[in-house]
Formats: sequence, C-alpha cells, structure tokens
Amino acid sequence: MSNEHTFVTPGPAGLGALAVACFGFGAVFTGKVSLGGFPLLAAWLVGGGVVQYTVAVMELKDHNMTGGNVFLFFAAFFMFGAALSVLSKYLMLSGVVGSVKPESMVEGFCWMAGASFLTAVTPAYLKSPLPLFVLVLLLDVVLWLIVGLDMGILEATLKPLVGYLLYASGWVGIYLVAAMVNNHVFGRMVLPTFGSIVK
Repeated sequence: MSNEHTFVTPGPAGLGALAVACFGFGAVFTGKVSLGGFPLLAAWLVGGGVVQYTVAVMELKDHNMTGGNVFLFFAAFFMFGAALSVLSKYLMLSGVVGSVKPESMVEGFCWMAGASFLTAVTPAYLKSPLPLFVLVLLLDVVLWLIVGLDMGILEATLKPLVGYLLYASGWVGIYLVAAMVNNHVFGRMVLPTFGSIVK
C-alpha cells in the first residue's frame, strides 16, 4: 500500500471551522449574543461540523492519530453536539417546548469528558508547531472553566473570561491557517510557526 498523500492536509479548514466556533461561543460568553442568536449559532456550528468531520477522516487516512482523533471529537461534540445543545436551549428558553428549563449540570458532566479528552492528548501537541500547542492549552483552560460554570462550582462572573479566551483561541487558529496555507503555497516560510517544544 502506498503512503503517498493523495490530498494536501485539510488542517487549515479544520482550524478555520474551530475559529468560527470560538468566535461564536466567545460572543455568547461575553454577552454580545442573546437568545435570538442561538439558532444562527447552531447553523454555523453544523457547517463547522461538516468541515471538521471531513478533516478528521482525511487526517486519519494519512495516519495522523492526534489530529484525526481530535478533529473527529471536535466535529461530534464541539460542533454537532453543541449545535443541538444551543438549539435545544433556544427551544426551551423561548417557550417553544413548554416551560422546561435547561439543566446545565448535565452539560458540565459532558464537558468534563471533553475537557479530560483534550487534556489527555495535549502532551502530543508538544511535537506540533508552538501556536498549535498554545491553542490546545487555551482550549483546555476554556473547557475546564465551562465545566465549573455548568456545574455551579464557578461564579457566572467568569463568563467574560471564557469568552475572551475563546476569542484568543480563534485568533491563534486563524494565524495557523494563514501560516500553513501561505507557507505551503509559496514554498517558504512566509509566517513563522516557531517550531515545536519537543522535536
């Protein structure tokens, strides 16, 4: 079997989709989006899920265990699952499905699994470009903060901090998109990726 790549990496598209989620959720956590924006956010997350699922399959085909599994997990839970969650909250809070109130505790437990998953694979990113490692670390912190918020362990006053960390994560992702695509197209380093911590 040939190990030649039949496609270039779709990683930049996956990181762009991640940035969409980071900016969208960042806007929610910083209070810039109210209930009426939830269905729109859900629609964008579905689009991101399609991209990230595609990236995951292609990365796994190319034997990229870390990237393939993380994008697959992100597609399922950061995108499709989160889209359904956001839409469900909208339907509950707007009264469309009666007077049911969303119980964030269950999401706290679910995000605990998501945060644990990402934290567990974070050391693998020590061999990735430095900005990608920083991005994963930022998302580790974000997810654990969300766990604390959803479980009522942390005060709601921390929501803006989560939002700003999400914005920062999104911008790091966009920088990586620019570096990966432009460096590839021009065949030289147009934007530095700063090497990796572990060779």
